[in-house]
Amino acid sequence: MTATTRLDSPAAEARGPLAGLRVIEFAGIGPGPFAAMLLSDMGADIVRIDRPGAGIRSAHDIVSRGRRVVELDIRTPAGAERALDLTANADALIEGFRPGVMERLGLGPDAVLARNPRLIYGRLTGWGQDGPLAHSAGHDINYIALGGALAAFGPAGREPQPPMNLVGDYGGGSLYLVSGILAAIYERQSSGRGQVIDAAVMDGTASLMALYAGRAGRGDWQRERGVNMLDGVAHYYRSYETSDGRYMAVGAIEPKFFETLCRILGVDVAEVPQQPRERWALHAARFEKIFRSRTRAEWTAAFDGTDACVAPVLDFIDGDSHPHVAARRIWRTVDGVTQPAPAPRFSRSGVVIQGPPPNELSSAEEILGAWNTTTP
Repeated sequence: MTATTRLDSPAAEARGPLAGLRVIEFAGIGPGPFAAMLLSDMGADIVRIDRPGAGIRSAHDIVSRGRRVVELDIRTPAGAERALDLTANADALIEGFRPGVMERLGLGPDAVLARNPRLIYGRLTGWGQDGPLAHSAGHDINYIALGGALAAFGPAGREPQPPMNLVGDYGGGSLYLVSGILAAIYERQSSGRGQVIDAAVMDGTASLMALYAGRAGRGDWQRERGVNMLDGVAHYYRSYETSDGRYMAVGAIEPKFFETLCRILGVDVAEVPQQPRERWALHAARFEKIFRSRTRAEWTAAFDGTDACVAPVLDFIDGDSHPHVAARRIWRTVDGVTQPAPAPRFSRSGVVIQGPPPNELSSAEEILGAWNTTTP
C-alpha cells in the first residue's frame, strides 16, 4: 500500500480517531464494503476475508481502499476455522450475507462470540434478519421501495426514479451500520460485552424519511411526486440549464435568499412570488429562459459571494474547478486515481486514506501475529 494520506491534522502522529480498532470484513458488495471504507478512513485496521482468487482489486475500486485482504475458502471447515481465529482478536465484524449463511458456515454470532465475547457482530442486509422477505433476494431499489423513499423521487406523472444507490445501500445501510458499530463499542466500555447489530437497508431508509413522515402527518407534504417544495418543481428549489448545456442548482427557500436570487436574475420578487404552488411551473419557465442566457461559469461568477443559495452542478471530472471544492481538497489522488477525501474531519486525530484497494495479499498468520501482540 502507499503511504498514509493525512487530512487536516496538526499532529504528525495522528492516525484517525479509530486507530487501533480491528475489524474483520467478510467480502461482499454494496453497503458492507462502503461501511468498511468509512471505518478505515477513520483509522480502523480493516482485514477483508475474500474467496480464493478474488482478493486483489483494481485501483479504481475506491470503496475497497485502505484495508488488507486474506483469501480463505470459508465454505471449507479449515477456511472457516481460520476465519474464526481472526475474529478472536477483532473488535468488530461486518458481514452482508443472507440470514443463516454465516451460521451454516460455523461463523454465526454464537460461534464467534463464544470465542470473543467482546466482539461487535455487524450484520448488514437489505430486509433484515427476520420477517417474510428476510431470505429473499433484493437490491437497493427494492429496499427503498418498501422503506418509503422511492415513491418520493421522480417527476409528476412518471414512474419513480431511483437516486442511484445513495439513499438505500449507503444512506440507510452503510451509515446506520457504522453508527451502530460505534454505539456498541461505546456501550462495551461499561458492559464489557459485545453484541449483534441487525442493520437493514429498508429500516435505515425508513428512518431517513422521519422528517417527511412528520410533514405528511400534519398535511404539508403531498404523497404525489413533483408537487412538493423539495422534489424539484418549486421555481426556487430546482436546477436550471445554462446556455452551454450545464446546470445551476437553486435552493433559495428563505424569503431573504429568494430576494437575492431575484435581484441577480433581474426579476421583481412580486412578479414571481414563492407561493402559491399552482404558479410554480409558470415562474420556473421564466427562470429557465433567464438561466439559458448565460453559461454556467458566468452564472457562477454572478452568484459568487452572495446568499442566493445558488451553486453550479459539478460532476466527478470538474469537481476541483470550483475554488471552494479545491480549497477543501475534497478530491484526492492515490496511485493516480482521483477519489473523495475521507469525511468527516477531526481537529486532533485526523482522518486517513490508508492506501489503495488491496494490490497484494496478506496471510492469516501475518494478521494473527500482529493482532496477538495486544488485547483488543
